[in-house]
Amino acid sequence: MVQTDFGGTEVVSLQEVPEPVCGARDVVVVEVAYCGLNRLDLLQRRGPGLIPGFRLPHVPGMDFAGTVVATGSAVSSVVPGDRVIADPTQGCGNCPRCSVGDRAYCVSPRILGGNIPGALAEYVLASAESIVRVPQSLPLAAAVTLPTAFATAWHAVHTVGALDAGETLVVHAAASPVSLAAIALAKQAGASVVAFAGSEAKLAAARAAGADLALRNDDPDPAKAVSAFTDGAGADLVLDHVGTDTWRTSLDCLGIRGRLLLLGNTSGDQVSFSLQEVFHRGLKLLGAGGYTSADFVAATSACFADGLHLPTAALFPLGDLADAWDVLAARDTIGKVVIAP
Repeated sequence: MVQTDFGGTEVVSLQEVPEPVCGARDVVVVEVAYCGLNRLDLLQRRGPGLIPGFRLPHVPGMDFAGTVVATGSAVSSVVPGDRVIADPTQGCGNCPRCSVGDRAYCVSPRILGGNIPGALAEYVLASAESIVRVPQSLPLAAAVTLPTAFATAWHAVHTVGALDAGETLVVHAAASPVSLAAIALAKQAGASVVAFAGSEAKLAAARAAGADLALRNDDPDPAKAVSAFTDGAGADLVLDHVGTDTWRTSLDCLGIRGRLLLLGNTSGDQVSFSLQEVFHRGLKLLGAGGYTSADFVAATSACFADGLHLPTAALFPLGDLADAWDVLAARDTIGKVVIAP
């Protein structure tokens, strides 16, 4: 599927393009079985391009699962026939940031489906160092739900949020892919989880992922409910990727020395708060930033160990991408919208 302009679904069409070819560098060609959609695909289709280096024509699609069909001459980590997923954040492979596995801050970022050809296609080219082999016990249809959501959630919950067993995590927008992943990882780590969502169906999804307490967004006193759940202690960690709409609730739910981790702003970017409240309560305001290659490996390993994955909200063939994007844009989905090229 090739994007040739900015706008609605009409700017992306099914086209024949040359198959990717492995060069001498560590690259692999993967036959795509499934591609998971992300909101970035929608935003960059509508325009402007958000990832530095984005240019038209462009093939979207960040998350994929598939089978290796060819490798570069320097590749020994995978062989044709391996079932794999990849970290969409490829990096340049040469700069100081890439050398320490911090590809999200590469000086010349390369992101599958972001600014280089993605996986809404029959074949995709990816760096060998970004590839992770999928165990036979996990279907590729489940594996495709892992890359962006679980790597982002792992980085938030563990690397930055430092959630410990016995602590309490509060998650907003609980049925979103990142939140569902965060709930599952928090439960795996032995924490308790309070989840907020806007409908009974989404609350049910949060409970299915492991949430101990699920509350509607319009709960009359969310902080009181969290306080009661924690015997008056309040939450240790709050993950907030909503922004303005949930800012006050996030602060109110925190206990003494609680951590508020920010990783999105879908409802707005500007907030206000009392400095006195923050320093008297010993609160920590943390920015998640981009996940690392180590986060990606740790997240996928944790998922493989316990068979963790997200539900599939809907499955479409490649030619029905427009319908799939409409489903994603409606914000009613639970889990990942998936394309099967």
